[in-house]
Amino acid sequence: MRRYRCGKIVSTIGPASSDPEKLEGLFLKGVDVFRLNFSHGVHEGHAKVYEAIRAIGKKYNCHPTILADMQGPKLRVGTFENDRIILESGDTFRFDLDKTPGNTRRVNLPHPEILEALHVGTTLLLDDGKLRFEVTACGKDYADVKVLVGGPLSNRKGVNVPQVKLNIPILTEKDQKDLQFALDLGVDWVACSFVQTVEDVENAKKLINGRAGVVSKLEKPLAIKAMEPIIEASDAVMIARGDLGVEMDPEEVPPIQRRVINTCHRMGRPVIVATQMLESMISSPSPTRAEISDVATAVYSGADATMLSAESASGQYPFEAVSIMSRTVAHVESDPYCQRRLEDDTQLPQRTTIDAISAAAKDAAEYSCATAIVLFTDNFESVVRCTRLRPRIPVVLVTSSVRVASKSGLCYGVYAVHENIFENKEFDTSVMSKAAKDIVKEHKFAKVGDNIVVLNDLKGHSVEICQL
Repeated sequence: MRRYRCGKIVSTIGPASSDPEKLEGLFLKGVDVFRLNFSHGVHEGHAKVYEAIRAIGKKYNCHPTILADMQGPKLRVGTFENDRIILESGDTFRFDLDKTPGNTRRVNLPHPEILEALHVGTTLLLDDGKLRFEVTACGKDYADVKVLVGGPLSNRKGVNVPQVKLNIPILTEKDQKDLQFALDLGVDWVACSFVQTVEDVENAKKLINGRAGVVSKLEKPLAIKAMEPIIEASDAVMIARGDLGVEMDPEEVPPIQRRVINTCHRMGRPVIVATQMLESMISSPSPTRAEISDVATAVYSGADATMLSAESASGQYPFEAVSIMSRTVAHVESDPYCQRRLEDDTQLPQRTTIDAISAAAKDAAEYSCATAIVLFTDNFESVVRCTRLRPRIPVVLVTSSVRVASKSGLCYGVYAVHENIFENKEFDTSVMSKAAKDIVKEHKFAKVGDNIVVLNDLKGHSVEICQL
């Protein structure tokens, strides 16, 4: 289905949106990428959602993208005798490996990897950063802490350890089972949570073995320190501002977001901005003006996609959230200043053949007032190299690979068409030009009298301006 915007919308699926009718409604409102969150739900439920999304694609002759998001290592404290305690600033407390229920003096921390990594002066955060502790003494089976910021603490609240490298694999035993299941389903992308180093990405890619693209979620300060090698090793990146905002001062997050987006542009990696974009719409039919500005900032900065989390997974107004995000992205893109801001040195073509012909196609489209660039390729990397230059008009991808078509739904400005015309033994530039004209007319990207640019990365390399 034709979208009149280039930025993509990622929507998390959950109880509020998992029925086939609701999934179709979300797609019609503007969802391009459906996120299956493996932190919640069961395999049977995810399989039903997957099949419903693929059925939507067949119904509308298009290729919705499916992203499976792995839970990653969830670090939590144990339980308390009375389920909940109150800690005051200045109190002393202990975390240990004793599995008995905790009290106002201690609680189980069932993660020896954390205790092994701690040292005196380390900061511990609990319950999304609401409680803050400083380590005063530690050993292999305990950590004594001083309460810096107190408050209520209840069973199994999450633990964050900023600036400390934990010897924990990003794909747990649960994740590996979920990963195999998701790959067997046929998802297009896999998101890896709590990436810390480039080795984490490389290990995940070995397990995935090319069966899906790898999205590295940047949500730890250590990942930001190793940002460039992590992005280079990844197929795409998600700026997961939730945990990142817990482990860092909140004022640090916006500049990091901009740096990550610019680095992704330079390296040619699709980038998603995620978490709390329209948070108030979980319970309100309209967003705050600040939330709209947040979405707009991501668009102005050049993000490939913006993401909805609880807004579409468990919120009361999932359709309204998708609709307002879609309208916001389209409206910001119509601002001439948006395009000027995108055309900076991060989009300069690199010294590769596909960059050269993509730059030529972009220039040809601009000077001929073309309405679309039609890219013929079966190579996903060529799609990324073309779209990173941010042409002003849509890129209509024509490919014989269903996998490339559905994977490309994450990329800025791409509309994918699956065609088997490449099997034609007489397939040449004239056949390609005629096919391009037929496709753009059928999918309403051009009409008689319009110019299009045909970018051939299939048989040789060429750029041609065609008039319908």
